Amino acid sequence: MKRLSGVFLVVFLLAGCSPEIGSEAWCNDMKEKPKGDWTANEAADFAKHCVFK
Repeated sequence: MKRLSGVFLVVFLLAGCSPEIGSEAWCNDMKEKPKGDWTANEAADFAKHCVFK
């Protein structure tokens, strides 16, 4: 039971570390990330939320 609780805690903490897609913080993070490391979904979300607001 402790192990399962630990797994949920780690997942919860990791999910809370990344900014919400489309937020100003997320747009700034994407601008700093090399374009070659972007996924197709990230590129589409960036265009949708950061370029064509």
